[in-house]
Amino acid sequence: MKDVGRHPRIKLMTLSEVEDVSGYVGNFNVKVRRKARYVREADCTACGECATVCPVNKYNEYEVGLATRNAIYIPFPQSIPSSYVINMADCLSKDVITCNKCVEKCQKRCIDFDMRDEIVELKVGAVVVATGMDVYDPTRLDEYGYTRFQNVVTSLELERLINAGGPTGGHLVRPGDTKAPKRIGFIQCVGSRSHNRGNPYCSNICCMVTIKNSLLIKEHYPDTEITVFYIDIRAFGKGFEDLYERSKREGVRYVRGLPEHIEEDPSTGSLRLKVENTTAGCIEEHELDMVVLAVGLEARKDGDKIRHLLSLSQTSDGFLAESHPKLMPVDAPTRGVFLAGCVESPKDIKDSVTQASAAAARAGVILSSDKIKLDAAIAVVDKEKCTFCELCVQVCPYSAISASKQNKIAAHVTEAMCAGCGSCAAECAFGAISLRHFEDAQYMAQIEAALAENPQDTAIVFACNWCSYAAADLTGTSRLQYPPNIRIIRTMCSARVNEKFVMQAFKLGAPVVLVSGCHLADCHYMAANRSTVKRMDRLWSRLERLGIRPERLQLEWMSAAEGQKFARVMAELDERRSKVTPEEIEQTRKALEAADKKKVA
Repeated sequence: MKDVGRHPRIKLMTLSEVEDVSGYVGNFNVKVRRKARYVREADCTACGECATVCPVNKYNEYEVGLATRNAIYIPFPQSIPSSYVINMADCLSKDVITCNKCVEKCQKRCIDFDMRDEIVELKVGAVVVATGMDVYDPTRLDEYGYTRFQNVVTSLELERLINAGGPTGGHLVRPGDTKAPKRIGFIQCVGSRSHNRGNPYCSNICCMVTIKNSLLIKEHYPDTEITVFYIDIRAFGKGFEDLYERSKREGVRYVRGLPEHIEEDPSTGSLRLKVENTTAGCIEEHELDMVVLAVGLEARKDGDKIRHLLSLSQTSDGFLAESHPKLMPVDAPTRGVFLAGCVESPKDIKDSVTQASAAAARAGVILSSDKIKLDAAIAVVDKEKCTFCELCVQVCPYSAISASKQNKIAAHVTEAMCAGCGSCAAECAFGAISLRHFEDAQYMAQIEAALAENPQDTAIVFACNWCSYAAADLTGTSRLQYPPNIRIIRTMCSARVNEKFVMQAFKLGAPVVLVSGCHLADCHYMAANRSTVKRMDRLWSRLERLGIRPERLQLEWMSAAEGQKFARVMAELDERRSKVTPEEIEQTRKALEAADKKKVA
């Protein structure tokens, strides 16, 4: 951090918040609010005299509440810049000068209550998002008694208790009576791997954090009895299994099973719990002096703001989604934006550093280039056909299209912002927008070719490139069987499927049509598949009005890892196809032809 602060080419803006981001790759406009410190950092020498006279004591965020801070304080040791800051929400002088003790004590006269927030506008070529994560709050797990029992702490609180720079100077004590605990229990997977309360995923770091802390405690307090209650110990990584084995040699006991609840003895502060040891096949009771809850990681609760500012995608568990887990693991779907650290998924320090290096390298490629290469699949507007309806503006997930119905300004696509999902081309009822290399005529030709022979025996499947088409690939490489009469037509996104594609398939005699794409929370193009849902609702209603069974048009969501689901869905689709009679197909053709004639008339 100090090297970053001293670097001549790096501008470090602390106590600042990004308020707005506009523009596109190579030309981002960023508006930053630099919050007032109320202390001139250039003059402050961090002598600490001001803090000694401040009468305010508040919750210390860095020490996770195990210590207090003053209204004027340094956020954490070795912070950059090394100067004090005043939290005006806590300061007694926020309304009227009623205290002023810090001002009188400061010999450098660097405290200034007249400082105000400053808006700074920056022009940047690339953006790296590394906003981190939150830690699971175990308060909702009432059976463990967190906040009810003082000697039940989280793994983050234990980190501060055993840290030499922590509130106890590195001496391990119980928060309840400041006595050294002789029997410590660690409960794993608190808030992780739970579908009822918590998160269904593994938080990656919890097992190794517990093993590390148990070894530290054993090194300083060899007589401490440590018991770890776990589901599975996941010690993947270089040297991690050796640490696990070393902790067992040091006397750490591992019990496979999670306690049901914790009880406290009010007289001694000791904690009692009962657990089923699934390895030994018996019920065990344990009496402990302190219990540590190994809390998992989860996405930031305030992450929606940055996600909307940069038009980023989100996974079902709340973390930001990368463009491709293998080919573009640090690229966000928005060009010029890169992800690093736990903002993308739970990971340890080593993986965070690796990803940060990759993100910096990817950003460096853009900054060192005179020209930026874009994907060929870009939306193109025929201004003569545009009716200024602004529907394309509404469905574009990247705000890459601008138009004005009031001023009769035709739609315009900012190519550097367009990701090529094609939702605008599918939404335009006048054919004014097309997607390069994925044009309507090309799709129509594929539909006609697929249904040229024996259409009554053929099922048409529109599959999005990133998920359902990849699931079809996995089905093939996994040697899974599905009916051979399925004809797959690849689209970049399920939102690219135009209503006329489906109707054309039915006109040519297709018994059933399937539109498939990414799960709603995992769309590669942010939330473009929400447009798919609305379009499908319109299609089902239209089919019903024409006397065509809506069940013949199906919608399915599947991920790239769901090869088995793809095979199952295809088998179900073929079974549905077999129930469509030739008479029904002919009736559908006549109904659609009559509707077209009526529309022309």
